[in-house]
Amino acid sequence: MRHAARATARLARRVEELVETRAGAVAAHGAELRRIERELHDGAQVRLVSLSLRIGLAKRAYDRDPTAARRMLDDAQDLADEALAELRHVVRGMHPPVLTDRGPAGAVRALAASSGLDVTVRADGLEDGARAPAAVEAAAYFVVAEALANVAGHSGSDRAEVRLARTPSGLCVSVRDEGRGGAEAATGGPGADGPGAGETGGPGRGPGHGAERGLGLLGIRRRVAALDGTVTVSSPRGGPTVIAVELPCRWRSPGAHPATATTTGRTPRSGRAAGSGR
Repeated sequence: MRHAARATARLARRVEELVETRAGAVAAHGAELRRIERELHDGAQVRLVSLSLRIGLAKRAYDRDPTAARRMLDDAQDLADEALAELRHVVRGMHPPVLTDRGPAGAVRALAASSGLDVTVRADGLEDGARAPAAVEAAAYFVVAEALANVAGHSGSDRAEVRLARTPSGLCVSVRDEGRGGAEAATGGPGADGPGAGETGGPGRGPGHGAERGLGLLGIRRRVAALDGTVTVSSPRGGPTVIAVELPCRWRSPGAHPATATTTGRTPRSGRAAGSGR
């Protein structure tokens, strides 16, 4: 009887966890839709309206002032290019094409190269063509993207290390920096991964910086929880900061012999062991 009672209690706790994480996933999905709507409204839509107006003015001016009409058409071409760039940005935010084409290792390397940071990327067991489910790869990509944005915006460091590791049970991601740390003060202690997880601003930063980072880590938490994964933050004051993410999955094409690759890339500005994640 006691065994049955313990099993029932475990099942009840598991159901509560699933309800909470699924509710968080629904909330995150709604927030993502609102973000996309905002970006389309404030970006591409505004440029397309201006483009239509410029073309209309050019048509009316063409007969009486061809030179002015050509200038308007040049402006319209610029607006069209800007609108296309905005749309590509929105599409990349939904599901980056590079992730489909090159897999998580290649996509993360491209992300690192465009981050404005000195980022070392290591991929363990991902070079043999094996792929995780698309939702898991997308979650891993956005974890790294958010973590690198946090490093650039809040850590005070210009260097980071990213590691992706294939394991028999899933995909592990880690992002580490040697910045000012301090996330544990916001998350409630070592390894905390609660909804308030975030890094404080440190010297010279107001509370808003910690709040911004906390929202970024909350987004990571929700995205990972929706896939039944785990997030661990280690960030003592003075650093280093490490975010460890584990995403359970079945590999679609398991390789016979895992490979390891290490790359380092830098572009100008415009814990856990294996499998930790930030």
